[in-house]
Amino acid sequence: MGREFSRKARQVLGPLMGAAVMVYFGYHAVQGDRGLIAWWNLRFEIERANATLAEVSAEKKALEHRVALLRSESLDPDMLEERARVMLGAVGPNDRIVPDVKQ
Repeated sequence: MGREFSRKARQVLGPLMGAAVMVYFGYHAVQGDRGLIAWWNLRFEIERANATLAEVSAEKKALEHRVALLRSESLDPDMLEERARVMLGAVGPNDRIVPDVKQ
């Protein structure tokens, strides 16, 4: 009886170890540091970073446009007056400032 049990144990041990190795690698393929879930999270972070980049790029472009209007070779008198009023605090209570957004 001891020999039969030992033989059966060897027959079962091989497939059981193979199944354990497959479960181990399967788990880490999904949950590991480089698994599917980590890949999905990284993809989401990349999309969020690209959205932030687009937002910051648009803001940079708008600021560059405003700076270009204040350069001496293309000085816009209205922009100069607006900036002077804002910097000096000379905006009256009845003044209406309408931003000119030219892109």
